[in-house]
Amino acid sequence: MSFFIDVAYESLNKYGEELCGDKVEVVRGDDCVVVVMADGLGSGVKANILATLTTKIIGTMLERGAHIDEAVETIAHTLPVCNVRKLAYSTFSILQVFNSGEARLFEFDNPPVFFLREGKLISVPTRCRTINGRMIKESSFDVSLGDTFVMVSDGVIHAGVGATLNFGWKWENVADYLERNVKRETTAKAIAALLITVCDSLYMGMPGDDTTVVAVRIQPVKEVSLFAGPPISKSDDEKVVEEFMKGNGIKVVCGGTTAQIVSRVLGREINTSLEYHDPLVPPTAKIDGIDLVTEGVLTLSRTIEIIRCYASDKVRYKDLKILRGQDGAAKLAHILIENCTHLRMFIGRAMNPAHQNPNFPVNLSIKFKLLGELAELMRSLGKTVEQYYY
Repeated sequence: MSFFIDVAYESLNKYGEELCGDKVEVVRGDDCVVVVMADGLGSGVKANILATLTTKIIGTMLERGAHIDEAVETIAHTLPVCNVRKLAYSTFSILQVFNSGEARLFEFDNPPVFFLREGKLISVPTRCRTINGRMIKESSFDVSLGDTFVMVSDGVIHAGVGATLNFGWKWENVADYLERNVKRETTAKAIAALLITVCDSLYMGMPGDDTTVVAVRIQPVKEVSLFAGPPISKSDDEKVVEEFMKGNGIKVVCGGTTAQIVSRVLGREINTSLEYHDPLVPPTAKIDGIDLVTEGVLTLSRTIEIIRCYASDKVRYKDLKILRGQDGAAKLAHILIENCTHLRMFIGRAMNPAHQNPNFPVNLSIKFKLLGELAELMRSLGKTVEQYYY
């Protein structure tokens, strides 16, 4: 089965604390993706260190080829128990999804993971085993396209306790909320931002505990091809356009000169809009067979700003409305975030004097710098990026 594992998380620090006592680690290997969420005992610096220790040990072991059972056993034997409260110094949840579609879930003292399929909560067979006196719950199952997993720290199910709600939000209430809302969201980030925003509201902006939401969604592969900048040699124009138009997926052209090349090679007209949806972003254009045609440097710069804001761990659900904008940058950001798992970048290396900055080396234009930043941002979101230079 061909799929993409979309992962995003959001956290709230306990009110008055500078550090969060929850920690998340995502490890993308050749054959699987592993997501680890740990909740350190207490809050503040101590909890942050304990949670970081847990996620780093598990993440590093798996990244270096250790079996997940070894990682779980190492943590179970490493983490001490508080002598006063008789509680483990850190709890954790681990989800491992293989490229084959097989998945394994390990849980230790965290709230149970929410597993939704077609918008409905489902349960999977769980077995328990004791490792160094700790009860670890383990599940094995197969995933399907559209499946969603939501991991939460106990700050989520305690949201609002003693304030807006007498006994907190409770696991069952969160499950009901997810069933009603998950299906209409298209990305893991939107799910995580939605749930953390509700928690923040229930806490009335003053969280009584560290609160973390990790969303994992099994997405179909979505390809986007982006062509920006003319090739050094004009004789390569046809070759680049031919490669750019190959395959399925969304086609995006950035830059006026690039659009003229595509128009000429394909023999199709450019129809430029004169409507400004944002005074800082130039209008878009249309070429038959191309999904989006934008201006170059200004649009790319604004697109990067939007994606960087989206990737921030402080984003809230209301902030995501910027992706519904009608200007070229918002449209491009929407495509790259919500409709792209694999990005192919076709980059022409011809220099445009208007894009030169005297503070940059002579061989580095603003355009190249922006395209490099865009590629790294997309990789930070877990997307696969391929770059071709002409």
